[in-house]
Amino acid sequence: MTAEAERSAAEGNTAGHGKLQWRILIGFVLGLATGLLTYTFAPGAEWVGTVVTYVTGPIGQIFLRLLFMLVIPLLFSALVVGIAEMGEIRALKAIGIRTLVYTVIVSSIAVAISIAAVNIIRPGDGVDPVAAAELLEQGGEGAASIVEASANSGAGVNQLINIVPSNVISAMSNNDILAVMFFALFFGIGLLVVQTPHTQTLKNGIEGIFEVAMKLIGFVIQLAPIAIFCFMFNLSAQFGWDLLAKLAAFVAVVLLALGIQMFGVFPLLLKFIARKSPAAFFRETREASLMAFSTASSNATLPTALRVADSELKLPPRIARFVLTIGATANQNGTAMFEGVTVLFLAQFFGVELTLADQVFVMIVCILAGIGTAGVPGGSLPVVALILAGVNVPPEGIGLILGVDRFLDMCRTTLNVVGDLVAAQVISATSADEAGPEIAGT
Repeated sequence: MTAEAERSAAEGNTAGHGKLQWRILIGFVLGLATGLLTYTFAPGAEWVGTVVTYVTGPIGQIFLRLLFMLVIPLLFSALVVGIAEMGEIRALKAIGIRTLVYTVIVSSIAVAISIAAVNIIRPGDGVDPVAAAELLEQGGEGAASIVEASANSGAGVNQLINIVPSNVISAMSNNDILAVMFFALFFGIGLLVVQTPHTQTLKNGIEGIFEVAMKLIGFVIQLAPIAIFCFMFNLSAQFGWDLLAKLAAFVAVVLLALGIQMFGVFPLLLKFIARKSPAAFFRETREASLMAFSTASSNATLPTALRVADSELKLPPRIARFVLTIGATANQNGTAMFEGVTVLFLAQFFGVELTLADQVFVMIVCILAGIGTAGVPGGSLPVVALILAGVNVPPEGIGLILGVDRFLDMCRTTLNVVGDLVAAQVISATSADEAGPEIAGT
C-alpha cells in the first residue's frame, strides 16, 4: 500500500470513528430524553414494563453478551502479545513495576479523597428515616442475594488462591477475568523467554486472534447507538430522578469524589508526568468515556479503549495492550472510591462510629478491592457487603443504595476507563528507555 493510500485509509477510519461517536451521543441523549418524558407523563404505566422486559432490555443484554463473548479472546491475546513484544524480561519487569506502583499510588489517592469527602460532608447523618426504610424495603431482595454472594465469594486467602486457575478453560467459561489474566501473563512470559521459530509462529497466531477479535468487535460496536438508547431509556423511564432525590446527599458525595479524581488528579498526572494536554486527552478519549458510561462495564469497554489508545492517543501498542488489559480489572479508581463512600455512608446512617483504625482498614480493603473487583455491572456490590460486615455495619444496608447503584455504576465505570487510559498515557511517557525506539518516537 502506498503512503497516500495508507493516509486515506487512516483518514477514513478517523472519520468513521467520529461519526460513530456522534451516533453514540445521539443515542444517549434520545434514550435519556425519551425515558424521562415517559417517566413524567406515564409514571407507572404497565406498557413501560412490557417495553423494558421484551424490547429494550433484551436488545441491551444481547449487545453486552456480544461484547463479553469476544472480551476473553481479546483480553488473552492482547496481554500475551503485549508481553511477548516487550523484547526481554527487563522491559516487562520495568513496565510491570511502573504499572503496579502507579496503580497503588493513584488508587490510594482516590480512596483518600473519597473518605475525606464523606467524613467532611457526612451524608449519612441527614437521611430521612422514612425514605430510608422505604428504600431498604425496595432493595431487600436484591440486598439479600448480594450478601449471600459475598459470603460465598471465597474472600481472603481463598480469593488469592483462586487467582491461579486449576483449569484455564473452566476459568474462561466462568468469566473469571483475574484467573484468565494470570494465565495470559504466565503464557506471555513463556513466549518471551522461549525464542524459537515455533514460538514465533504461535505468537503470530495469537496476534491473529487479537486482530480477528478487534475486527468482530468493530462490527458489534456499530450497534452501540441502539443499545445505548435502550440502556438510557430503561434507567430513566423506570426511575426518573425520584430515587436520586431521596439519596441526593449520598449521590452528591460520590459524584464530588469522582469529579475531584477525574478533573483534579488526572489532569495533574497528564500535565506534569505524561506531558499531555488534559483538554486534548479528554477530547480524544470521549468515545471510550461514552461507552463506559452507557455499559457500566470496564470489560465491555476494553475494545473501545484499545482502539482509542491506538488511533486517537497514538500510544505504542505493546504498552497500551498491557496496561489497558491489566487496568480493566486492576486499576479501578472509581470502584474503590464508591466502595469507600458507601461503607462510611452506611456506617453513619446506622450510627456506627468508625475509629481511625477502622477507616484505615476500609481504605486498605478498598484499594485492594479496586485492584480485584470484576469489571462488570454491579461487580463492586459483593465487595461492599464484605467490607460492611468487617466493620460491624449491617450488610443488608446495601439495599438502601440499590436504587441509585446503576447510575453511580455508570459514573464510576467512566472514571475507571478514563483512569486506565491515563495510566497507559503515563506509563508510555515514562517507559521510552525500556520499550525502545517505537515509544521514544511517539
